[in-house]
Amino acid sequence: MSQYDTLAAQLRALAEGVPHTIANLANASALIYQTMEGLNWAGFYILEGDTLILGPFQGKPACIEIPVGKGVCGTAAQRKESVLVEDVHLFPGHIACDSASNSEIVVPVFFAEDRLFGVLDIDSPFVGRFTEEDRKGLELFVRTLEEQLFG
Repeated sequence: MSQYDTLAAQLRALAEGVPHTIANLANASALIYQTMEGLNWAGFYILEGDTLILGPFQGKPACIEIPVGKGVCGTAAQRKESVLVEDVHLFPGHIACDSASNSEIVVPVFFAEDRLFGVLDIDSPFVGRFTEEDRKGLELFVRTLEEQLFG
């Protein structure tokens, strides 16, 4: 069983039958932050209109509002697909909420097919921290979260 299979199973055990979205997002961000190595931030932004609003997270205080289409989070929301960035300083329009972040991965979260709820955002102080394996594993984690939140 891979790290991500284990994370998805742990999330399922935490969230199954729990009807509280914010609580489930809080536990999901804590689970990632406490389990994955080399992170300095893990959390969610929730879509309101055309803006991503800070949701539950683990790490230092963060940007509160991110317009769709801006930065890594806004780009993932606009494209409705995961965005993996090896070096955020080379990403056009990167929003530096924490100057210690050097790489980032953002995975969209959907209510239903193509209907965006928000994004999972994970930052690392290490350049090149995230791989395609991380992308696939975090997409599995998010699909598990979607099943628990939106059935």
